[in-house]
Amino acid sequence: MTERIAVFAGTFDPFTIGHADIVSRGLLLFDRIIIAIGINPQKKTFFSVKERFSQIERFYLSNDRVQVITYEGLTVDLVKETHAVALLRGIRSSIDYEYEKGLADLNSHLMGVNTVFLLTAQEFSHITSSAVRELLSYGQDVSSFLPEGFVL
Repeated sequence: MTERIAVFAGTFDPFTIGHADIVSRGLLLFDRIIIAIGINPQKKTFFSVKERFSQIERFYLSNDRVQVITYEGLTVDLVKETHAVALLRGIRSSIDYEYEKGLADLNSHLMGVNTVFLLTAQEFSHITSSAVRELLSYGQDVSSFLPEGFVL
């Protein structure tokens, strides 16, 4: 039987409890999840790519069903290169859905890539990486927005 791999791609600046919840629930559907940290030189980030990679990799070190990588270029190309069966995406709101549906339709049209949407758990729907970055910039404690045991 072929291993069912999903790619969970994003900037993950930083990786939040909401992201971890999507990975956890995604592992109920897939054999393996590749957390793919996109590198976009035009995007200003709080943490460097190396820091984000180290943070996430350290968190999933004992889980052999989760792989952390970095990539440049189109996400659909990465899906094909990794032989993944789907992109995994989290949806917080109807606004997220409209945006993600447009991308999913484009990815399907361009490369035949399937996208699996998981609704964000209600208790995490208010958490965004941008809000966490803003709190961090003011020196606030963000530990309640991060997965338990996650180290920035």
